[in-house]
Amino acid sequence: MPLRPTQRRSTRFVLLPGPSNQALKPSVENPSDQCRDAFARLGQVPAVARSKTMATERAKSEECARIEAQIPKGAWRIICDERGKSWTTAQLSAQMADWMQSGRDVAVVVGGADGMTDEFRQGADRLWRLSDLILPHPLVRVLLAEQLYRAWSLLNGHPYHRE
Repeated sequence: MPLRPTQRRSTRFVLLPGPSNQALKPSVENPSDQCRDAFARLGQVPAVARSKTMATERAKSEECARIEAQIPKGAWRIICDERGKSWTTAQLSAQMADWMQSGRDVAVVVGGADGMTDEFRQGADRLWRLSDLILPHPLVRVLLAEQLYRAWSLLNGHPYHRE
């Protein structure tokens, strides 16, 4: 069932860290008019500059602190992690409907190359496994944008090719 415009809530994306992906920018920064209300922003935090002497745990802690500073207060914290649960597009669409109905922002977080601290991960509302494969960060951003758009399209009554 499509959401009425007054029911739509902003969904914020914090996809971090790493270099920007120019291929993703047009689809996220210039969404269709129908989709504009659902997708508010694409945030990015640069990776921690590592030296040979910097411990991995320290780098993860610094990256997680930077990410934390970008997450809107009170937002759903959806962390992409290999230990999370995978969703079909239909399941993601239903989850998105729940998030939008809650009135809270949603932060979808992708950690750095070394992952996230256990403490940061434990603060997640959901852990989402995108794939059993190891994927490069730029590809993850595109994959997330595509799947969130598909889920949003399904919510808004657009035909789904699997049904």
